[in-house]
Amino acid sequence: MEQQVDRLQTLMAALEHEPDDPFLLYGIAHEQAKQGKTREAVEYFDRCLAKDPHYCYAYYHKARVLEESGDIAAAIEATKHGITQARACGDQKALSELQGMLDVLE
Repeated sequence: MEQQVDRLQTLMAALEHEPDDPFLLYGIAHEQAKQGKTREAVEYFDRCLAKDPHYCYAYYHKARVLEESGDIAAAIEATKHGITQARACGDQKALSELQGMLDVLE
């Protein structure tokens, strides 16, 4: 857990210098999720997607966090948004993974 906290602190410090960096926001969301902080994780996935709507794996991992927290409806919604974006940017790998997740959720 200490390593996760250090990683989160490092990412947060980097975010102070690059507040619009989707990669940092995505990384922070992952670290928050690992610590069981669902609300914070979703917030950072949303911030990542606001900066880069084509960051398709943010939709996938946001949906996983929501599913794990029991919010299946929100997980389905996130997955559907991700599918739309994956199609729009031609990311076939992300599209396949998001479609597979949607199949499981529905």
